[in-house]
Amino acid sequence: MELAFTKWSCTFLLCCFLITSRGYSVEGLLGDSKVRGVNLGGWLVIEGWIKPSLFDGIANGDMLDGTEVQFKSVTLQKYVSADNGGGMNVTVDRDVPSSWETFRLWRVSQSEFQFRTVQGQFLTCDGGGCIVSATAKSPSTSETFEVQRNEKNRIHIKIKNGPYLQVTTGNQLTANYPGAPGWDDNSATFEMTIVSNNLHGDYQLANGYGHDSAEDVLRRHRNSFITIEDFKFLYEHGINTVRIPVGWWIAFDPDPPSPFIGGSLEALDNAFSWAQEYDIKCIIDLHAAPGSQNGMEHSASRDGFTGWPTSPDYISKSLHVIEFLISRYAKHPALLGIELLNEPSAGTVSLDILLSYYKQGYQIVRKYSSSAYAIMCQRIGNADPLELYEANIGSTNLVLDLHFYNLFDAFFVNMSARDNIQYIYKSREDMLQAFNNSNGPLVFIGEWVNEWNVVSGSQTDYLEFGKAQLDVYNAVSFGWCYWTIKNDREHWDFEWNIRKNYLQFGNSPRKQNIYTLGLFGLAFTWFCLHFL
Repeated sequence: MELAFTKWSCTFLLCCFLITSRGYSVEGLLGDSKVRGVNLGGWLVIEGWIKPSLFDGIANGDMLDGTEVQFKSVTLQKYVSADNGGGMNVTVDRDVPSSWETFRLWRVSQSEFQFRTVQGQFLTCDGGGCIVSATAKSPSTSETFEVQRNEKNRIHIKIKNGPYLQVTTGNQLTANYPGAPGWDDNSATFEMTIVSNNLHGDYQLANGYGHDSAEDVLRRHRNSFITIEDFKFLYEHGINTVRIPVGWWIAFDPDPPSPFIGGSLEALDNAFSWAQEYDIKCIIDLHAAPGSQNGMEHSASRDGFTGWPTSPDYISKSLHVIEFLISRYAKHPALLGIELLNEPSAGTVSLDILLSYYKQGYQIVRKYSSSAYAIMCQRIGNADPLELYEANIGSTNLVLDLHFYNLFDAFFVNMSARDNIQYIYKSREDMLQAFNNSNGPLVFIGEWVNEWNVVSGSQTDYLEFGKAQLDVYNAVSFGWCYWTIKNDREHWDFEWNIRKNYLQFGNSPRKQNIYTLGLFGLAFTWFCLHFL
């Protein structure tokens, strides 16, 4: 009886060790306690800065959707202006351009465009002799203009199948220039200034090339940018998870709404197969929502406006995408979780709308899976992560995703290498420790990078910066994912960082945990057999 009790005690203690030795654990990660991941950014959601060459073949490539332009009359030396940001007739009477004088392009073809004002209206003209106004709520034929350019960035603008626009002596813009203007100083000639050309996402690529050419470009990109060899590389370097950004149009594959291009669903299926082969888990991340949740290219915004929170249709369509994804992959052994929305903007997405969406998304995930993690991303901008951490979204397998960059903020501009490293160890570590000590969702650093604003950082500086981040982010309850696997900018490129020894992981938790538990198990069993 005593021997049996002792052996039972031994077994109980061994089980207790195996449980408590994991600390925070993530279900589904065999041999690992937390996510140690890499993002597959720039693959199924296009970001031009990750691979700029994707846009090289677009005619008039500096006039993509969302490009901001200003027009100056060469005769009056005044700027075209939508007074009050829109809603009135257009004038040509401003000496210095600002927001009212800036228009965002909607590209119809390489030479036809629609012009959107800062308040969202479109320039419109309903026929020859009309006065151009900024009053249309949505564009059609009357809002479509042909733009002709010369090598000096002088332009002529004409209405579709009609006369050219010209400036009148009363500082109005009218469609009644007689004949075809030359490139001399005349009332129909304007100087065009491109203020910004920052949007290079899926919308710009597909609409810029046109469907057939874009389909060819994206097919080649999806087949070559990420392959099974990348999963092999990740596995060999201790990575156990990939976070895969997708766009909302994936739920309508193979024929998504124009101008988006089908094929991303097949690529995602391939990723799941490759992940399963190398015992890697997948987080599917709704990176681009219908209408755009933050106005950036990685949300597939057409022109920088954030329409997602303004339309119940956009939100319901997003929930449909979540249901499509979880229903398709819920039983796949490689699925770890679904991220409900990436980086909603604090400036335009209210907390109430976001919380309602996250609650509905969580319930949809639970409808199909009791184990898949539902991941909610923080709002970017002026927002406190506690707003989501303390919200009552769900009770099981819920994760809060925080994105940490020592970039994109004036606060980091003049920091030295040492300042950046100390900021990680002090400010970030203190905040994350507070989360770990609270009773809330698991915490996930879904995006971070071994890059900063330090201009002359040495390899040693980068190694220390990367080590600081890993030291701090390894302690969070869910884990982390590096942004991103490949990138035209070297220090953003995970594979480059590893191959060039700018980022070191040390021992892989995958191997270290198995090794440690194996040794303990053998030693404990030997002890029980020989002394009990």
